[in-house]
Amino acid sequence: MSYNAIATPDLSYLQIQANKQVFYQLSASELVEHALKNGEGTLADSGALAVDTGKFTGRSPKDRFIVEDELTKDAVWWGDINQKFDSAKFDALYLKVANYLAEQKLYVRDAYACADPAYRLNIRVLTEMAYQNLFAHHLFLRPAVTELGAVPEWTILAAPGFMAEPELDGTRQPNFCIINFSKRIILIGGTGYTGEIKKGIFAVLNFLLPHTQDVLSMHCSINEGKAGDTAVFFGLSGTGKTTLSADPTRDLIGDDEHGWSENAVFNFEGGCYAKTIDLSQENEPVIWNAIKSGSILENVVLNDAGTPDYSDVSLTQNGRCCYPRAFIQDAIPENAAGEPDSVIFLTCDLTGVIPPVSILSKEAAAYHFLSGYTAKVGSTEIGSTSAIESTFSTCFGAPFFPRPAGVYADLLMKRVEAFGSKVYLVNTGWTGGSHGVGKRFDIPTTRRVVNAIQNGELEGVETETIPGLNLEVPLSVEGVKTELLNPVKTWDNQNAYEQTVKQVVAEFEENFKNFSVNDEIVKAGPGF
Repeated sequence: MSYNAIATPDLSYLQIQANKQVFYQLSASELVEHALKNGEGTLADSGALAVDTGKFTGRSPKDRFIVEDELTKDAVWWGDINQKFDSAKFDALYLKVANYLAEQKLYVRDAYACADPAYRLNIRVLTEMAYQNLFAHHLFLRPAVTELGAVPEWTILAAPGFMAEPELDGTRQPNFCIINFSKRIILIGGTGYTGEIKKGIFAVLNFLLPHTQDVLSMHCSINEGKAGDTAVFFGLSGTGKTTLSADPTRDLIGDDEHGWSENAVFNFEGGCYAKTIDLSQENEPVIWNAIKSGSILENVVLNDAGTPDYSDVSLTQNGRCCYPRAFIQDAIPENAAGEPDSVIFLTCDLTGVIPPVSILSKEAAAYHFLSGYTAKVGSTEIGSTSAIESTFSTCFGAPFFPRPAGVYADLLMKRVEAFGSKVYLVNTGWTGGSHGVGKRFDIPTTRRVVNAIQNGELEGVETETIPGLNLEVPLSVEGVKTELLNPVKTWDNQNAYEQTVKQVVAEFEENFKNFSVNDEIVKAGPGF
């Protein structure tokens, strides 16, 4: 039975006949109350709900699967990232999860993704935990009351207490995240990490939008200046995507997932999911001020007074805060804007040889988008061998893109060329030496670089080429120390610099063997 005013929708299409309490479309305050009553978390001194997601404090990419069937077998880029799952095994496992959830206190939410009505995707989220449903309340968009109850296009079932039997169920471990595109179901079990919910729908949109709607789906954040100029920030978690877009001088559209259609960019989501490691009011005031009653803190250490210690990473490097866009003072109400004037690829370079800012040609943009060179900084993925390591992540988000990389790269180039967007590579990583020797660019320096891009200060400026890396860098940027712009000038050991450049170039060249593109794009990348 339902214990709230809005009638619970019929769940029989999911083969769920709940024997326990079903809570439908609860408000944020009600969900916080339930989470506290259920023992799922405590309140921080800010009023935010602080939860510990248990064993899994990040995504588990080796336990993410896509059901192989007639719809997907020739459309998905199968491999280590997009792993096959047997259709019959899915059906059997699904019934187990459905039966399990029928015996639990169940939280149900209707929501949707994509702020542009032309691309709206209606979603139903069924969760075992109240905090998971609060996460869905914040991260997805909210339909009108009159729109509630209809059978959705996609359904997510999240059951952290259900453990699969790998030998019998076909999973790798007891935890799993499985996407079935034909049945339009995402099945999550054995993990309480909420990022699996949001990235599951992101993968769905990344499969659908480029193919059926000619929309570039992007792992990026977007903000807008007072003059209406829009900037897109591509980057993996920890590279500064959320931090740099949350700029008090500009208006935020969103921090992670967007679409780029002809004439517009739009947010997939209704909230933000920001990393909290070393969070400070001075450097990240927008995020800091959004952490209040109704927000969620995930895997963040609190002291006895309930005050978060964002420098304490004893639980994880991947501490998070989740909040709705309504908690951001200057969030754009439309959740969308015009096409981007600036496209920024954020890379966290551990080697210290990538410049703080490079101006990319169309061909160089294609090369670096396909490469996705960066680092896993406090990785969101369970199983990383260290807290920080270099990686190539195609399209700056390889774990979330089911189709071949060329699909997304071709669309990016199409949009950039049609609108005339300027593309830049910005290093938020190390300078003056590699990780352990040099130091990381501070946030104020990178903000000045980004503001110079957004203000048009780098258009038509005099540049020089970095040998080997084949990157064009400006000779000067107001407010940035000139010697920082060319990495060779920041290294004390010039021989070590040259050897490191050779190593990085070789890694780029080896990785790019994965792609078949024209010679102009290859020549625009690193090489001697």
